[in-house]
This record gives sequence, C-alpha cells and structure tokens, in this order.
Amino acid sequence: MQRRIFLLATLGATACGRRDNSALGRAVRWLWSQQSDDGGWHSKTYGLLRSGQSLTPFVLDALLSVPHETSGVDKAFEFLQRNTNADGSLGLSDSAAPDYPNYATGLAVRVAARLKRDGSRWVACLRAQQFTEDNGWTRADPAYGAWGMGGERRRPPEPGHVDLAMTRYVIEGLAATGISAADPAMQKALVYLDRCQNPDGGFFFSTVNVDTNKAGDANGKYRSYGTTTCDGLIAMRAAGVPAGDSRVSRARAWLKQNHLEERAPGFDIEPARMGWSDGLRFYYAAAITRTMPDLPVTLPQQRADGSFANRNNLVKEDDPILATAFAVRVLCHDKDG
Repeated sequence: MQRRIFLLATLGATACGRRDNSALGRAVRWLWSQQSDDGGWHSKTYGLLRSGQSLTPFVLDALLSVPHETSGVDKAFEFLQRNTNADGSLGLSDSAAPDYPNYATGLAVRVAARLKRDGSRWVACLRAQQFTEDNGWTRADPAYGAWGMGGERRRPPEPGHVDLAMTRYVIEGLAATGISAADPAMQKALVYLDRCQNPDGGFFFSTVNVDTNKAGDANGKYRSYGTTTCDGLIAMRAAGVPAGDSRVSRARAWLKQNHLEERAPGFDIEPARMGWSDGLRFYYAAAITRTMPDLPVTLPQQRADGSFANRNNLVKEDDPILATAFAVRVLCHDKDG
C-alpha cells in the first residue's frame, strides 16, 4: 500500500513511537503529563468529562499505540477498575451525571484486550445493554441491534439516545476480545448498521434521535457525512463484514469521493451546518486514518506545549486532552486498530 501522505508541514516528519521532538513524541509526552495522581485523565474544560471515566480509556487507547511506561498504564487501568459499577458498567460512578457509560465501557473492553487483561465484567455489561429481544426489542424497532447511552437498561417503547458512534465503539470493544462475526450480538448489530447506511454508500448518525443527524435531511432521507461514514465502515469491519462486501466498498467510495483534508465532509449543502464540518475535524482525521490511510489529512498547528486543540467547540474538540488523543491516532498512522 502506498505510504500515507500527511500534509503536516508545520509539524515536521513523524514516525510511530519516537520519543523525541517530533510532533508525535511531543503530543505523547504532553498527554502523559496530564495524567492525574488517581491514574485518570480529567477534563479541565468540560464538567461532563471531568470524572475521567470516558476520557481515561479514550486517552489510554491512543497511548497504547506508542511505547509506554508500564506504571502509567497500570495506574490508568486501575482507575478504570475502581470506577466500574457492580453490574460491570463504567461511567456511572459520578453522582453528578453519567459519563457516556456504553462508550466508556466499550473503550475499556478494547483497552483490556490490547493489554491482555480481564475485561469480562465489561463485556457482560455491554451484552446486556444491546437493543435486542432480551430487552424486549424486535427487528421492527429502529434501535434494534444498536447500543444507546448506557446506564439503566432500556425497554420499549423508550430507547433514549441511540447513535452509530456509540454502537461503533461497543462493537470495536467486543471484536477486540475475539467475539466472532457469527456471534448473535454482531449479527444483530449489523441490522442497525445496515439501517444507517444510505444508498449513496455513506452513513448517517441515528435512526432514533433524528435531530442528531448533523448534516440534516433531504426529502425525508438523512444525509451522509464523513465521521458517521467512517464509524459505519469501522463498525462493519469489526463486526466481520469482509473487505470485498458491497457495503464496505460503497462506504469507501463515498469517503474517497467526498474526502476533505482539513475538515469533515458532507456539510456543504447547507451553509448553516458548516460549523459541524470544522467542529468534527479531529474526530474525522483520526477516523479517516483508520479507514482510508492513503487519503491526505492535515491537522491544526501543534501548540508550543505539544498539545492540540480545535478552535471550534461544537463537539468538545477545544478540550486539548480530547483533541491531542485524536491527534496521536493520526500521527501514529493507527490504521490497524
């Protein structure tokens, strides 16, 4: 495969794992410097991310792609274990507000698998959270096969918040443990993934919470956009859909045709939605690196302390911990997951 071209002229050359003054090395060192004494990463920008329950596995997953000190990893993993509830859920230990429980738990499962540590409690929790017959849902329900926000198990007729991104991270976590494509959880997840794919090959965000489809709709159909299409492609591959499957090839074709180097594509039709294109810049850069590593991508200029941040705060990428963890994924060419 042709080597991925990065248009990061202001950052200089990078190589995965170098601990020097490259962009990657500086970003990695900055992230480790933000680890708290309790082992977690805690947002100083957003109260919802201050507990560290979702932010910690997200950052740790990025840092596991480069050489690391065992002590810091151990502290972070112990933080995740301490904040896990009796039912195996992560993200519910802060009484102030839930911290994206299924997202956090899915990332914790992936981290545990990469470290070859026990994540069985988290896996059991995620299995119990899926919108399937076990919770009273049928294939006719728009949420069927997906995962929602987490917390209390949802039963018909109220699914709460359900989206493709949450579902992707759970599927990735389960796949990392070795759960096969034949597993009922994966087979049922594909029902939801198929419903989120448009005829043009791209994906939209939610079949349930229609207002969260950030690119809007046309004639009652929700428009495809870059981050959701990457999420759909990553989720399908994690669920065992082969590379030659038409669903995969159509998603790849949409990304190749619509790709933008500096922002997320799919928002140009309605100028009022263009803010999302910039707001999702880091998310898209990290996701397209995974899905289409030959497509060029740029990042904003790295800050003097080694961190990154998005000027646009629509999806919290102005938080340097979040943005820098995304940037590490890009700089490390983390295309293999």
